[in-house]
Amino acid sequence: MGHRALIAYQRPDGQYNLHYSHWGALNLRLKHELTEDSPFGGETKHDGLRAYFRDLLVSNVDLDRTEYAEDHPSTKVEPDPLAIGIEFETILQDHLDYLHHEAFYVVDLNFQVTAYRTLWFGLQYASKTIEDDPTVGNGAIRTVRWYQCEPVGDGYAKGEFEGTKDVVGDMIDRGAFSHTQALGYLERKVVEQADREELLIRTPRVEV
Repeated sequence: MGHRALIAYQRPDGQYNLHYSHWGALNLRLKHELTEDSPFGGETKHDGLRAYFRDLLVSNVDLDRTEYAEDHPSTKVEPDPLAIGIEFETILQDHLDYLHHEAFYVVDLNFQVTAYRTLWFGLQYASKTIEDDPTVGNGAIRTVRWYQCEPVGDGYAKGEFEGTKDVVGDMIDRGAFSHTQALGYLERKVVEQADREELLIRTPRVEV
């Protein structure tokens, strides 16, 4: 199945280029593997890929990667972009799948990498009465604490969130919450659960 992630690289114009990684969410590994010398990850430096990456940051259209090199070493992030020059809010609302993308990374112009875990607010697996909830644009992203290059409490935070969803789903089935009320309660609990050192960003709430 992989551990899928999206990566947003900041551009000089303030917008972002969006890329995909199939295994990048595993242990939030890309936090320390994306560098200016190797912008798409991987142990091998490649002049062609670096030039391709730099040109993508100032281009308004997709570029032909083969013009920079016929082949390239294996990378952790797909070099070909999913989208070019888009707003941060657009990524959260229209591109980030909070169920299937386990992580989201933002790489600024100085190659400071912020790693986020995705929190899907869908309740269809927690409640017997909810048949379908959108996965794109329906959730929050949350940073984690780090110690000696390792995420601290990452598994606990994910388990706490899923446990809260189970309780909320049960309350819906008992008639104590409407779907809308349940989402509001879940959002408040997520804010309470976030450590004071963590950053939580919620997408605009989906109408239900």
